[in-house]
Amino acid sequence: MDMKKQDGINNLINYVIEDDNLWNAYERVFSNKGAPGADGITVYQLKSHMNKYFSPLKRKLKDGSYEPQPVKRVAIPKSDGSKRYLGIPSVLDRVVQQAILQVINPIIDPNFSDNSYGFRKNRNAHQAIGKAQKYYEEGYRFVVDCDLKSYFDTIHHQRLRAFLEYFISDKVVLELIWKFLRSGILDGDIFINTTKGAPQGGPLSPILANVYLNILDMELEKRGHRFIRYADDFVIYVKSKRAGERVMKSITKFLEKKLGLTINQEKSEVRAITKTTFLGFNLQNLMGKVGCRPSRSAKQRFKDKLRKLTSRKMHGTFYEIVTKINQTTTGWINYYGISNMKTFIKEMKSWLNHRLRQLIWKRWKVPRTKYKMLRRYGINHDDAMKIANSRKGYWRISKSEIIHRAITNEKLIRWGLKDIFLIYEHRYLKG
Repeated sequence: MDMKKQDGINNLINYVIEDDNLWNAYERVFSNKGAPGADGITVYQLKSHMNKYFSPLKRKLKDGSYEPQPVKRVAIPKSDGSKRYLGIPSVLDRVVQQAILQVINPIIDPNFSDNSYGFRKNRNAHQAIGKAQKYYEEGYRFVVDCDLKSYFDTIHHQRLRAFLEYFISDKVVLELIWKFLRSGILDGDIFINTTKGAPQGGPLSPILANVYLNILDMELEKRGHRFIRYADDFVIYVKSKRAGERVMKSITKFLEKKLGLTINQEKSEVRAITKTTFLGFNLQNLMGKVGCRPSRSAKQRFKDKLRKLTSRKMHGTFYEIVTKINQTTTGWINYYGISNMKTFIKEMKSWLNHRLRQLIWKRWKVPRTKYKMLRRYGINHDDAMKIANSRKGYWRISKSEIIHRAITNEKLIRWGLKDIFLIYEHRYLKG
């Protein structure tokens, strides 16, 4: 695959500033919601702001005098205790970035590798996992699992601009993108100059990240490697551990010399494909048939999120709580539902229902209320008195046969809870 320079496209800025393109960009930014940037303007104030300054905005974009604001730094906790930093542009800057993206993406994306799946239209993680299964079936049983150290923070600006110039010849658009890269970061009251990196959080960041690593894709294809890349997460498939070690050494050298990137040696390794977690999945060999399952850490994060949502200290009505639970379970199963995990989902359904019974029991508080509610739900006087006055802990009570008769699975569903096993069955069979 050759990365060819675009011919005769010198007026992309005219497409960027078309009324329809700018308002379509506004709609996208508004629908994504998100926090305000450094200027404090929210997505709900954006429309009136754009209406007021629409003509000056178009003029500044056209003549290249538009100046982006610094991005607001926000720290997001990661599961390992570290932090990931997002750079939140102002809402107007997000509109401009989105307007640029809508014009340049159709030009650039068709040139990307067929092995690149992240942040691309009509491509997703499930397709990437499908390709991984195919490689396994073809005999590629080892993986060169490369972790790029702080990738988004270490993108080399001058190299990125040179790579962009293969695709874009409009100097105004290129200069605008350059200004966004160099707009700086506002961390509280402290301004930080940006001489490298592409802050995660803006609409342009994903395509810029793909443009930069497209050079890696081209090199891997030139060498004839089987590989999959999803944004900065990439794996190379080989037939032996020894071959993998050779590839790891040569690719590390290429990344450091050609792209100025660093491989995280602690997290990078050559390992068996079934022992490798990629995009939250592990491959498995099920009696000769290749399948996948969620990684152990993915399962644990799922359980931890549900544990938090069903805490006895959780505020809100029962309906509000199960609505949040349903959003979490549906989203998780939509992603991991291609996996073989029937036993895990059955266990999770039983555990989640116990958690909800415990929550309800705690909210009934005093013995009199407990007795009254148990009688309402069909429990006889003696059993209701016995359980209502029990000094056993909430979790132990929630497992009792009497509570199960009072608060059945069917009742929980009638009260708004979605059956996660039925969601999974539907998703798995559909997949």
